[in-house]
Amino acid sequence: MKTFNVGIIGATGMVGQRFTLLLDKHPWFNVAAVAASPRSAGKKLKDAIGSRWAMTEPIPEKIGDMVVMDAAADVDKIASMVDFVFCAVDMKKDDIRALEERYAKAECPVVSNNSAHRSTPDVPMVVPEINPEHIEIIEAQKKRLGTKRGFIAVKSNCSLQSYVPALHPLRKYGIKNVLACTYQAISGAGKTFESWPEMVDNVIPFIGGEEEKSELEPLKIWGHIEGDKIVNAVTPNITTQCLRVAVSDGHTAAVFVSFDNKPSKEDILKAWKEFSGVPQELELPSAPKQFLNYFEEDDRPQARLDRMLENGMAVSIGRLREDSQYDYKFVCLSHNTLRGAAGGAVLMAELLAAKGYFDR
Repeated sequence: MKTFNVGIIGATGMVGQRFTLLLDKHPWFNVAAVAASPRSAGKKLKDAIGSRWAMTEPIPEKIGDMVVMDAAADVDKIASMVDFVFCAVDMKKDDIRALEERYAKAECPVVSNNSAHRSTPDVPMVVPEINPEHIEIIEAQKKRLGTKRGFIAVKSNCSLQSYVPALHPLRKYGIKNVLACTYQAISGAGKTFESWPEMVDNVIPFIGGEEEKSELEPLKIWGHIEGDKIVNAVTPNITTQCLRVAVSDGHTAAVFVSFDNKPSKEDILKAWKEFSGVPQELELPSAPKQFLNYFEEDDRPQARLDRMLENGMAVSIGRLREDSQYDYKFVCLSHNTLRGAAGGAVLMAELLAAKGYFDR
């Protein structure tokens, strides 16, 4: 695979920081530009971030010394320097939508961590192991935008990255109803315990907009391309509750599911163990070798023990058992800023690169 020059738009935020670590020694992607808000522009990235660096590893020296560009004012300049950009900005949704379209119309593909375009019918929202075929809608999107190579592709919300992969190989049994309660780490809010001391010894039973995303986005992921748009699936029925908990990284989900054709426990365990997708077939650099991992222990998965499984790109599952009101219940865990955010976006970019979408 040839190498591609990439930009990180929103490089000073928590997801942007995670991108710098993931891309520092990536075999395919070379960081050629970093951008953020006007208040950071003109400074070295390490100085613009300063004490807000939230990762446990130090900022990569080469990327840290890069001068931050203005994410909005320097669109054309950035587009001339890179083959595509990762976007993880903290702006109003309408402003994000407009900014990402500006990059696309400047013939610069956008791999977005933002939610602004997730409901846009011709923008693929991809979990690479689950719906890689959705990238085919990009051709219709380019026609709408009037571009030759510019487009937008998005990753889904971090809250559903744990339980949707676990449900996906079970769809052959006809999933009817799903109840998922998610217990979400503070890094999902771009926070650490130092910056958010109110979260110590606390649970907050509300995360704005999260439940709507968790209930609706799986239906787009499980949808299909029809003409020039992605048509959402109509089943299963999904209801969620999303809570913020005192955990640094790792979103846990308690899942309850009922089926049209109830499988045996052995059927479910076999489906999880044998499931793999296009990233595993293509051996993409960030792809976990075993995507879904089941733990037999009653007290697993645990965020502190299991969130970094396969470099934070695998999903951990445990406590599968029959339920008195649903058919089964189980617990899932995924790393929210790796599989759920920056890592998921990098894996999607690897899929797009392998399929030729960044070629000039």
